[in-house]
Amino acid sequence: MRISTKGIYALEIVADLAMHSTEDSWESLKNIANHRNLSEKYLERIMKGLKDNGVVVSVRGAYGGYCLAKNAEEITAYDVLAAVEDEMIPVSCLGEKGECDRNNGTCAVQEVWQQLWERIQKTTEKVTLQDIVDEVEKMNNET
Repeated sequence: MRISTKGIYALEIVADLAMHSTEDSWESLKNIANHRNLSEKYLERIMKGLKDNGVVVSVRGAYGGYCLAKNAEEITAYDVLAAVEDEMIPVSCLGEKGECDRNNGTCAVQEVWQQLWERIQKTTEKVTLQDIVDEVEKMNNET
C-alpha cells in the first residue's frame, strides 16, 4: 500500500493531538503546524478529512482548536488513513474500477496482492493511536 504524505502527516497530527491536547486544552492549527514544520493551509485540508470522518473535532474562536473525537485507544491507524487517503489499495487492479495493465483473469499475482492488502488492512485496524503514542514515548525515554 502506498501511503501518501497526507496519510503520513495525518498519523503524525493525531499522535500530536493525543500527546498535546485534552478536553480542556485544545491544540491550535498553528501549534500543530509549528510542531510538524508544515504549512497551515496544507494541514487545513488534512484536518477537514479527519474532522469529516469523526477522527477529530474542532471549535472555533480564541480558545478553540482541535482535539481527538475519541480516546486514543479507540482510534486505529486505519481510521486515520481511511479518513484522508483517496484510495487505500496497493495496486489499481484491486480498486473499484479494477483497472489493470494486463488482461483481466490472466494476472498471476493479483491474488498475492489481495492477500498482502488484507494483511496490511488487518494490521492497521489493530494498531491504535495509543500504540503509536506509547512507542513515541518509549523512544523518547531511550534517548
